[in-house]
Amino acid sequence: MRRMFSAALAAVVISQLAAAPLLASEVKPVITVTGQAGVKVAPDMATLRIGVETLEATAAEAMEKNSAQMRRVQEALRAAGLKDRDLQTSGLSVQPEYSYPEKGERVLQGYEASNGLNVQVRDLEKLGGILDQVTRDGANDIGGLSFGLQDAAKALDEARVAAVKDARRRAEMMAEAEGVKLGRVLEIREGSAPGPIPMMRMAAAEALMSPAPIEAGEMEYSASVTVTWELVQP
Repeated sequence: MRRMFSAALAAVVISQLAAAPLLASEVKPVITVTGQAGVKVAPDMATLRIGVETLEATAAEAMEKNSAQMRRVQEALRAAGLKDRDLQTSGLSVQPEYSYPEKGERVLQGYEASNGLNVQVRDLEKLGGILDQVTRDGANDIGGLSFGLQDAAKALDEARVAAVKDARRRAEMMAEAEGVKLGRVLEIREGSAPGPIPMMRMAAAEALMSPAPIEAGEMEYSASVTVTWELVQP
């Protein structure tokens, strides 16, 4: 019985060894290429932070003056056509302000109240006039101006399709150099997110002098896609 079991085991091992070269020959070569592409579009909205800072002798006076100025700013924004969804309060605070003489203890100068408002402007033609008006109504801290799209999905999809085409172009070029062709696609993976949107900043003092000249320019949404193909003989 032991001799029969040993003979059967040997037969299994021999059959597996015989099949190993066949399995190895079935493994086909592949090529993996990363394609990149960008789509340039004109922005159709802007996001910025509009702030009001006031300094008074007491915290109550600073807050009262600050609130009055911020209400005027909000009224100006709504008069320009902005909706409640476009306005979001950010960074409300009241804190003491001190001076530091060369000799002696610090001296209380008063209290500074600060109130910020995150604003979305969906009509870029109004942006310069809005900045001019809110500074006249009490805004004295404007910054973080950036441009974007209200719906970026279409631009991103165009960038993804272009990235896949770029990957195929590169893969076909390399495959041709080796005398082979691309077969079926084995895997597609999306890489990095769209590139950062350039930020702009302006001083409130400059906006007070004249309607702010704003140039939105162009933005670029980018995509990266990695694709793996099977390689076949022509």
